[in-house]
Amino acid sequence: MSPLPTDLTPAERLLRTCRGEPVDRPPVWLMRQAGRYLPEYRQVREGTTFLEMCRDVERAVTVSLQPVDLVGTEAVIMFQDIFTPIPALGVDVDFRPGPVVAEPLRTLAQVEALKKIDARESVPFVFEIVKVLRAELASRHIPLLGFAGAPFTLAAYLVEGQGSKSFSTLKRMLHREPATLRALLARLTDLTVDYLNAQIEAGAQVVQLFDTWAGLLSAAEYREWVLPGHQEIAARVNRAEAPLILYVNDGAHVVAEMAAAGADVISLDWRCDLASAAKEHGSRVSLQGNFDPCGLHAPRDVIFEQVRALAEAAAPARGHVLNLGHGCLPDTPVEGVRAFTDAARALPKRS
Repeated sequence: MSPLPTDLTPAERLLRTCRGEPVDRPPVWLMRQAGRYLPEYRQVREGTTFLEMCRDVERAVTVSLQPVDLVGTEAVIMFQDIFTPIPALGVDVDFRPGPVVAEPLRTLAQVEALKKIDARESVPFVFEIVKVLRAELASRHIPLLGFAGAPFTLAAYLVEGQGSKSFSTLKRMLHREPATLRALLARLTDLTVDYLNAQIEAGAQVVQLFDTWAGLLSAAEYREWVLPGHQEIAARVNRAEAPLILYVNDGAHVVAEMAAAGADVISLDWRCDLASAAKEHGSRVSLQGNFDPCGLHAPRDVIFEQVRALAEAAAPARGHVLNLGHGCLPDTPVEGVRAFTDAARALPKRS
């Protein structure tokens, strides 16, 4: 057996972990690590709307970089929203604070009327943000992540019109107007592939697909309505240049399906049994997660213990990225995030 590499940079550690190559310890970053829990973020955000913030290259770059120095994360994910590319389709969207669609898509005619776009032309500010961040991070060898919303989650908002606990309108369409939903998912799959590949071209080193609402479906429905899209995205995204991470919220019942999607990494929410996933699927896919965000309220020594337990649970997998099982919440204590990243760096080096 070849010796484990030593003195890895953060970029090398993350990329090797995603691809299932040996590393000295797990890399660490947090979903929604740039956000309202940071006073410095609130200062930058002051006086501007969320959408203005997304389009402001300087501010977006500033808040994207904040977690590296403020809380010690070892990767940067660009500040943006999963709905960023959607208005260019001809959809009127506002944020209150989540996406609210003025005219929800309920008919096949509405789906067919969506504009065909090139993400590079419709949201050029996104790729400028990626380019600036990559240049800023190069000397520090910190990896840069891009991301996109998955087709089913985007469709959930577009059909329902806004966030919902049940998304009953979407699920009604699934049963009563399946052709309409399939057409919408196909359009969104093409958009997602184009958007992620454009981010990779601009400099993203890893990309993550967020499927926030796919966990609403049963395992059988997931296999029919979601898995084919995930597999198509994994096949068409340039994963030779940037590994793909797949995150499904509330997805403990579809971990096997996630592992079959073709992504390099599956990001597990906090409800999943990390040890079981590592034993059952860790030989073919790396894992990410899955610390409960509310656990960041615990004392520092407890967070250290729980991080060690997570690392041990994930040990059978070919790779493990330490992360949360959901994004940082607005009331997350900054000291809890620092404890989490410190605990990752304090893990014993693998031999």
